[in-house]
Amino acid sequence: MKLHEYQARDLLAKYGVPVTGGGVATTPAEARSIAESIGGGVVVKAQVFVGGRGKAGGVKLAATPAEAEQVASQILGMQIKGLTVEKVLVAEAITYQKEIYLSAILDRATKHVMMIASAEGGVEIEEVAKTNPEAIIKIPAHPTLGLQDYQARELAFSIGLTDGKQARQFAQIASALYRTFVASDASLVEINPLVIRDDGSLQALDSKVLLDESALFRHPELAALRDSSDEPEAERVAREADLTFIKLDGNIGCMVNGAGLAMATMDVVKLYGGEPANFLDIGGGANKEKVKTALRIILADPNVKAVMFNIFGGITRVDEVARGIIAALEEVPTNVPLVARLTGTNEAEGLKILAESQLIPATSLAEAAQKAVAAAQATP
Repeated sequence: MKLHEYQARDLLAKYGVPVTGGGVATTPAEARSIAESIGGGVVVKAQVFVGGRGKAGGVKLAATPAEAEQVASQILGMQIKGLTVEKVLVAEAITYQKEIYLSAILDRATKHVMMIASAEGGVEIEEVAKTNPEAIIKIPAHPTLGLQDYQARELAFSIGLTDGKQARQFAQIASALYRTFVASDASLVEINPLVIRDDGSLQALDSKVLLDESALFRHPELAALRDSSDEPEAERVAREADLTFIKLDGNIGCMVNGAGLAMATMDVVKLYGGEPANFLDIGGGANKEKVKTALRIILADPNVKAVMFNIFGGITRVDEVARGIIAALEEVPTNVPLVARLTGTNEAEGLKILAESQLIPATSLAEAAQKAVAAAQATP
C-alpha cells in the first residue's frame, strides 16, 4: 500500500526524522491559510501516486500566501498521468547546498533490511544505478539487532559526510528511518532528497513509504490512510472482497483456490500454449459470494476469451463454489466459454449442480488447461 508524500512525511516525523513544516490542503483557501501559518515562502506539491509531478506542473513555489492560493488553484483539479489532483502539500520552502538519497528496503536476495544511501540525491535511484552504480552504498541491518550505530556512521562516511556533526545527524536520521521501516511493517521507506541546508543541518524534503499489505491488520491506523485513487477497479473490488487478484496480459481467466495451485494452473495453461489473463486466488473456505465476486472481476476484463476454474476442495467446498458460479452467471450472463475442474469435498454434489449449466467439465488440470486454451483460440 502506498502512502502520499504528506502521509509519509508525518510518519517519518513520528520517529524523529527532521521534515519540512506545513500541511495538506484540498482547497486554495486552505493552501493560503497554511502558507500564512508558515510565514515565509512555500512550495505547493500535488499529492498523486506518480512521478514527474514537477515536469507536469504539479510542483510550484510561492513567495506569499496569496501566491500560494493562486498556484494551489492551478494544481488542484489538474490531471497528472491520468490522475486528478485532489490534495496539495503546502510546505516551507528552504534553500540547501546538496541533495542525498537514503532508504531502507526489504532485500529478498540477502534476506535483510538493506540501508541504501547515495551522494547523488534528487534523482531516481534506478537512474543512478545505471549511470553511476559505484555511487550507491548498501549496508544490511542486523536481522535481530537492527541497524547498529557504527553502521549508520559508516553509511554517512561512505557518501562523503566527513564533518562529525553532519555524520552524527545523518546516523540519527538513518536509525529513525530504520525504526520507521520496522515499526510500520514497510517494504520501502525512502527520503529523496535528504538535503544539507545552508547551516549544515540535514532535512528530509521528499519521502516515500510502501507498506506491506499482508501486515496491515496490525496497523489499523495506517490502513485507514489508504487512497485507492490509483488502484485499478478490479484490484480494489478484489481487495475489499478478500480475494488475491493480479491482472495479467493473457486471455484465459483463471479462478483457483490457493496461491500455489494458482501458480501451477498458470504454468499448465502456458504449457499448452495459452496465456493467463490473471492470477486470482479465492482462498480457503471461499463462499458463494466470494465466487460470484471473483467471476464478475474476471468477466469484466474484455481480453478474456475463456475462463478456467480449478478448485481443489479441502477447506473450500466444491458445492459452495458451484453455487457461486451458477449465481454469478445468473447475474452476469456471458458467452465466454467456461471450463471447470472441481474436485474434493462435496465433489459429487458440486458436479451435480453444474451438470445442467453451460460449463465444460474436465477431470484433470491438464485436461482443463487444454480445453480452456482451445476454447480461447476458437473465440473471436
